[in-house]
Amino acid sequence: MKDRRPLLELLARLRAVRRSCLETERSHADMLDQLARAEADAPQAGAPGPMAGAAASARNLLHYLALRSDDLRDLHEPLAAHGLSSLGRAEAHVLANLDGVIAALECLTRTPEEAEGGVAPVSLRDGREILERRAQSLLGASRAPGDSGAGVRIMVTLPGEAAEDAGLVRRMLDAGMTCARINTAHDGPRAWERMCRLVRAESARAGVACRILMDLAGPKIRTGPIEPGPRVLRIKPGRDALGQVVSPGEVILRAAHDAPGEEPRALPVDGDWLHALRTGDVIELRDARGRRRTLAVEVSPTRAGEARGVVRARTTRTIYVRTGTVLRLRTPDGREPRATVGPLPPTQQAIVVRPGDPLVVSFDAPAGRPASDGGAAVITCTLPQAFARCRPGGQVWFDDGRVGAVIVHVGVGCLELRVTTAARDGSKIRADKGINLPDTDIPVRGLTPEDVEVLPLAAAHADMIGLSFVREPADVDDVRARLRDLGAPGVGVVLKIETSHAFERLPALLLAALHAPAAGVMIARGDLAVEVGYDRLAEVQEEILWLCEAAHVPVIWATQVLESMAKEGRPSRAEVTDAAMGERAECVMLNKGPFIVEAIELLGTVMRRMLDHQAKKRSVMRALAVARRFSGRA
Repeated sequence: MKDRRPLLELLARLRAVRRSCLETERSHADMLDQLARAEADAPQAGAPGPMAGAAASARNLLHYLALRSDDLRDLHEPLAAHGLSSLGRAEAHVLANLDGVIAALECLTRTPEEAEGGVAPVSLRDGREILERRAQSLLGASRAPGDSGAGVRIMVTLPGEAAEDAGLVRRMLDAGMTCARINTAHDGPRAWERMCRLVRAESARAGVACRILMDLAGPKIRTGPIEPGPRVLRIKPGRDALGQVVSPGEVILRAAHDAPGEEPRALPVDGDWLHALRTGDVIELRDARGRRRTLAVEVSPTRAGEARGVVRARTTRTIYVRTGTVLRLRTPDGREPRATVGPLPPTQQAIVVRPGDPLVVSFDAPAGRPASDGGAAVITCTLPQAFARCRPGGQVWFDDGRVGAVIVHVGVGCLELRVTTAARDGSKIRADKGINLPDTDIPVRGLTPEDVEVLPLAAAHADMIGLSFVREPADVDDVRARLRDLGAPGVGVVLKIETSHAFERLPALLLAALHAPAAGVMIARGDLAVEVGYDRLAEVQEEILWLCEAAHVPVIWATQVLESMAKEGRPSRAEVTDAAMGERAECVMLNKGPFIVEAIELLGTVMRRMLDHQAKKRSVMRALAVARRFSGRA
């Protein structure tokens, strides 16, 4: 007879794990009772409402946290060797999975034992149904075009043009957009409201559902303004790899008394002098470097309704024109009528830093400034209070991790840094770029005063509110209370996990989210990668997926999905693989770009193909064409 000791040891280990799950559940009995009461009080009209199963989901999450508190890697192989579940896909139904394995081991060892009772655990089927119901409540139904099988949810960040261009919104809907995201860190209330109205109108016209997420900007720390640079305009021709001119540099000339309009590359000059210009005229000047340069004039034909044609000037050499530059017109009769370039807008400066450079973050200076006369460059910031707990040795990252620094000294009204990560020939830090403090506990609440101002409009027009830089369960409670006060308690809440602190607090955040009628999580991988480190991002996003599945909370997979496709019209191989990984979430988000419609179509195709093979971590075992061909069954 086979030695039963290894199986008995496995059984003892799993019984201990089960007891730990129940102990963790008991330690949170008050919270579970509160959820159960809220679930019972929630209106139920026939089908289970979005609150249904909230207590069961919280209980399952607690069981999963207990399960993952121990290192169980040594159990996988012996369990699999006996044809038993290795617990590697137990997220959505922890106790049911444990009970099934324990029951099988009891049969194999002939040692039955009456297990401690309690509330019936979430089954495999229950877990899937609760998660899908929550996903539909928050994100709407998935969409499968025609009879193509599996459906997908695709969220798209709307560009500013979507406030005016109904055709663009229609094309995105036709391509497969199921959720529209409005980022309230950009544009303004009028544009946001128009975007919402266009999405509602076009989705109704197309007969497809489309949810709207309005993302609150949250307490994001950004670089402040930088002192303006000189009032100069560079006119530069295009060159090939050999330095040969392939396209001339071009500038528009306009009358100085005219409004600047939307043309940034324009030289303001005297109107009478401008109107005397003809195609073929040559303008001579000395540029800001004292170099002789010429511009060839071309006057476009006047169109109906226009007083005069547009005047352009072209060059095959680089020219730096500044305010006050004298332009001389060369004429056949030898006269040289002159004009002076009027006020040009100041150039936007960037601060250039290299590894080892000193850098100061000032809380008092009105604007940042580049290094000069041996002094360190200065950066200003929004939310100075976020730096209150910074300490020497802490990391500071700028612009999505492009520049890194370490805190050398905490001064009065400033931080003194040393740049540790930058390009050897210099990296640029510009105004309004993100700052991350991964080693610092930031004493800033989730809702800013600006967010509170935006909330009434968002509550009136959106289906979901994106809570950016969420940190504590109190942030979730705060936004839910404000939505109730605004008469919009059913508006969903999406927790954006984009800091290491939020990731560490994720179990508590999920338990708070289960009190909401509709809630989800967005894995905001841009800031998150900077916060936790690129070397940890892959495992962190996996852990977020596991914890959310254990809580039956839907996930939005976000940041830089098919970014090259959306911006340049062609994806990278790595981006396609990343997009396929998004199948494990309930929704995938794309950012805006000139090729966004094509990106939506490609993402839908990739995800539908993957859904034929995979559901979360579970292979669905669709027949493989390559296997059928090999066996002669194709």
